[in-house]
Amino acid sequence: MRLRRGLLAASTGLLLAVTGCSSFTDASSSADASSSAATTTPAEPEAAPITWTDCDAEITELIAGTPGSERDLAFECGRTEVPIDHDEADGATLPLFLIRAQLAGQTDRIGSLLVNPGGPGASGADFALSLALSMPEDVLRRFDLVGFDPRGVGLSTPVECVPADLKDRLVAAEPRPTTQQQMDEVLGLTDEVAEACTEEYGDALGTFNTVDTARDVDLLRESLGDEQLSFLGYSYGTTLGSTYAELFPQNVRAMVLDAAVDPDADPQGDAEARAAGLEAGFDAFAANCTSLVSGCPIGADPRTFVQDLMTAASAAPIASSTPGETRTATPGVILTAVGAALYDTSSWPRLSQSLAAASTGDAAGLLSLADAYTGRLDDGTYTNRLDANIAITCADTPEDRTYSEEQVLQLAQDWNQRYPLFGAGAASGLYTCGVWDAARTPLPERDAEGSAPILVVGTAGDPVTPLPGAEDLAGDLTAGTLLVWQGQGHTAYPKTDCVTAAVNAYLIDLTAPQDGLTCPA
Repeated sequence: MRLRRGLLAASTGLLLAVTGCSSFTDASSSADASSSAATTTPAEPEAAPITWTDCDAEITELIAGTPGSERDLAFECGRTEVPIDHDEADGATLPLFLIRAQLAGQTDRIGSLLVNPGGPGASGADFALSLALSMPEDVLRRFDLVGFDPRGVGLSTPVECVPADLKDRLVAAEPRPTTQQQMDEVLGLTDEVAEACTEEYGDALGTFNTVDTARDVDLLRESLGDEQLSFLGYSYGTTLGSTYAELFPQNVRAMVLDAAVDPDADPQGDAEARAAGLEAGFDAFAANCTSLVSGCPIGADPRTFVQDLMTAASAAPIASSTPGETRTATPGVILTAVGAALYDTSSWPRLSQSLAAASTGDAAGLLSLADAYTGRLDDGTYTNRLDANIAITCADTPEDRTYSEEQVLQLAQDWNQRYPLFGAGAASGLYTCGVWDAARTPLPERDAEGSAPILVVGTAGDPVTPLPGAEDLAGDLTAGTLLVWQGQGHTAYPKTDCVTAAVNAYLIDLTAPQDGLTCPA
């Protein structure tokens, strides 16, 4: 789930100033030194206390003027430690960073609601700031809202191994590689990423995986003083949440999994579903634009408009009117901006206006949309969202589910015919984990037998994690209940009264809606 651009950029700087972050290199060296002392039957790790500090004044200043900032909220920043290797309870640890938001006047407090925004690679601490301003107050009156940066993300020992200039080149690269030369250039960048991260971290790269993060979550639950976990996860957060439920079913109190990643799809199936979903999302955007009474800024055929713009940009990349901006919009930038805007219908007007401006020679809007998606900051640096996304995704992916250059090129050529905007790019992404040199910790099958009811929310027009993924996850979970929103965009809660009422009742009173309940758009 993509956060508001200004809040993300500003809060990253603030949180870095509020708290220190230890070096993973130091921690992993300690882990190597301690590994020889591990016993054959390791003890279960104990939850470390969370050290909370008052960062209310700094965060209140940060969010001033943002919708929802008038709420009477108090913020704390927290640090705790978790084992690098959960099988070595007495081994080295790494720090995790948290944000806790509390609404004044809480009554009948239930406990903490732990939230995850997805990615993998998105900051849960940043997300807690954003969600505290928009979460229904009925929920905030009963829960402390807690967001944490998972291992390898944000301020929790971040994976940082992809240089900013390489990220710029990745975004600018050909987004629809279908010739051998195009594919060689795109996959060459992927090789550069893998080599840079292997050189920086070596064997430690495998540490950043979802299974160990789920184990971290259980220690956080205990450190927060909750007998059972209440959890709200979006997109990849549904993978983290369902993995937790599989490992610790008895510890689930309530779990909302919104915009579910399909647990049954292999990488190829997942990539194709994403390409198809984005194509459908673009069609929904186009239909909305052409239905406007005021007229669509990009004409009666938005798909042709975008394709023509990309063709023109391939020959002559489009400059920006932003002072000091030296980058230009290539087809890669254009398609990154389009994909980013499809996540949320509120971005559709900005997308159409930015595309129209680019056609007259100003790509500032498209660069801004692309930057918000990739985590590029105003000074040209990046958050570590991309680094963490690749590291965690590949650590979760079994080695026998990787794809060769030849397989990827064939799929790209095939999918480019069926999904002309997003198919070839989705296929090229299948190469990434094949050259990733790190230990793998594959995700478990997830039925979470013995868990309390788990609420899975899907959106009919989700362009990123299409509805069949939510249907599959709800069906796989022994206690899964499916809630469907007949809307557009990535994620559903809390966007409509029907969805909000159902989720609130479940989180607060543990009253799950009827399985298969459908909410209107």
